Amino acid sequence: MSSKEEEIKAEVVIPENVKVEFRDNVITVDGKLGKLKKNITKIPVAVSIQDKKVLIQALGKRKKDLAVTNTTKSIIGNMITGVQKGFTYKLKIVSAHFPMSVKLKGNKVNIENYFGERSPRTSQVVGDATKVTVAGEDVIVQGPSLEDVSQTAANIELSTNMKGKDHRVFLDGVYIYSKEVGI
Repeated sequence: MSSKEEEIKAEVVIPENVKVEFRDNVITVDGKLGKLKKNITKIPVAVSIQDKKVLIQALGKRKKDLAVTNTTKSIIGNMITGVQKGFTYKLKIVSAHFPMSVKLKGNKVNIENYFGERSPRTSQVVGDATKVTVAGEDVIVQGPSLEDVSQTAANIELSTNMKGKDHRVFLDGVYIYSKEVGI
């Protein structure tokens, strides 16, 4: 059997204080920071749980199948890391022209007085467990789901996107400067 004909497999070791279930193409990871669910119906892999390991097997034998298998392994690994340690993204508020303020209202982040605009720019907080705090010139986004935390930070950063001005001169905005594991 040549190397091209071998089956593509990957495995993720489940730590002691984490519980992983797989039922109806939904992976559920439960840990001390919460519970995460991911539907993998559209991902072409076979997943099973045996002996405190998540086994992932590709349905094909091509290079694309290897990539899909490793992506699935990364997604499950990030879910396990998230329920154990969590994720933190830090953003910096930069304003040279007008003093802007960042305020939280429910599950929305409002950026007021951006370049003197009268109406606030808003961005959505993604996920129920994602927490956003404003500490001085920093905006801190924390939560167990890497997808939710990173999308929330990206939403905040993109809400200060300036059109029609040279971004090398007009540097005002809210920018991601740190991505960390742990809350």
